[in-house]
Amino acid sequence: MLFYEPLFITIFPAFYALYLLIGGVSARKWLLLVASALFYFWGEPVFVLILLVSTIFDYALSFHLNEPTPLRRRQLALTAGVAGNLAILIVYKYADFLTSNLNAALSPFGAHRLPLLHLALPIGVSFVVFEKITYLVDTYRGISKPAATFRDYCLFVLFFPKLLAGPILKYHEMQDQIAKPRSVEWSDFGIGFLRFSRGIGRKLLVADPLGSFVNTVFAAAPSSLSTGHAWLALGSFTLQIYFDFAGYSDMAIGLARMLGFSLRENFNAPYASRSITEFWRRWHMSLTTWIRDYLYKPLGGNRKGEARTYINLWICFLLSGLWHGASWNFVLWGAYNGLFLTLDRMFLRDALERCGAVIATLVTLFIVMIGWAIFRSDSPADLASFVSALFGATHASDALEVPAELPFTLTIGALISLLPATALYPALVRRYQASPSLRALTVAALIVVYVLAIARAVTAPFQPFIYFRF
Repeated sequence: MLFYEPLFITIFPAFYALYLLIGGVSARKWLLLVASALFYFWGEPVFVLILLVSTIFDYALSFHLNEPTPLRRRQLALTAGVAGNLAILIVYKYADFLTSNLNAALSPFGAHRLPLLHLALPIGVSFVVFEKITYLVDTYRGISKPAATFRDYCLFVLFFPKLLAGPILKYHEMQDQIAKPRSVEWSDFGIGFLRFSRGIGRKLLVADPLGSFVNTVFAAAPSSLSTGHAWLALGSFTLQIYFDFAGYSDMAIGLARMLGFSLRENFNAPYASRSITEFWRRWHMSLTTWIRDYLYKPLGGNRKGEARTYINLWICFLLSGLWHGASWNFVLWGAYNGLFLTLDRMFLRDALERCGAVIATLVTLFIVMIGWAIFRSDSPADLASFVSALFGATHASDALEVPAELPFTLTIGALISLLPATALYPALVRRYQASPSLRALTVAALIVVYVLAIARAVTAPFQPFIYFRF
């Protein structure tokens, strides 16, 4: 169920009114849990049962992860819990990928082909699995205690605003909010609604119009792409994936705030970055901090010398690439980012800093955009053809039609995403904070954005969030 489809927009006000009127913390949590379960059940009726069973398994194991349980038993319980959650991810997301590659490797020897499972990928399965692992690891590390009740743990897993595409939450960040939800105030509704409006505007008014052109270009025969169309499509996708994913995060954070919960931020003007290291501190921050805390540091981080640090970075980003999808282009994308993070530590970040802010930002954006070409391509062969078009190796004519709204949408998207990289941005922020009339104008503009976005949702073709497939 999408946040902007008519069904959700119709049901949510009634649910929200009941949520505000119902008395007692316990009753409100039950209402929120049932609503979250139904929200996921609407799109994933089979997987929700598997999710419920694995949640029971997690909760039972969590009581064997703290002292005075003997260390050996605690380690076995943690291993079982993490392995069980990863097994869900492997079966649903990677089984056919692994089987296909094994069949390809064994085919020269005449081996019998193993059958593919063809399982439908549950929406948001990667996000859910990572969050469930945080619960187990946080409990094992003593950062948090097992959830007070099974209902509280289920609410952490199924909390519907973040359920399908994050932000990825850590259990210790949400434990107190779930155990004792605070009362909802009018300011929560106002701030949450405006944040939701910004998100729905980003998705429907910027990302979706760009996405229609991107889909057309990447579906075309590579030989038909001119260099101009290839760069126009890559620029469009660079903005599309940002406004699509950041738009979902805005909606999730806004809905949660309306319910009295505070979720962590997920984006911080990533295209204003002056190095790839800075970019990954600003892009999908809930994933990068998860990788840092639950993978990079346990591997040794940067505590075991430069060579080991580079290896750890590569491992983390290769796995990050695989997390995004069961395809070799995602593995290549992870390796590409690992390479530039390594180069940053070796010399690139210092070199860009000496070049000045403008050149550093432009070079970083170029590196990111080439990475998005890898990310968006369906296979290494498609990537090679697209990169050939980017750098003039093909000589196709400009036969593809560019939608009339594309230049305007591109301009708006570029201005919004690149403005924080300019010296003008801090002055605008100070002006906004000091001017009540400017804040009132912003509120009015966001309400208009909300109305326009809803109108587009009703009339334009459906386009799912990009990160739903992860």
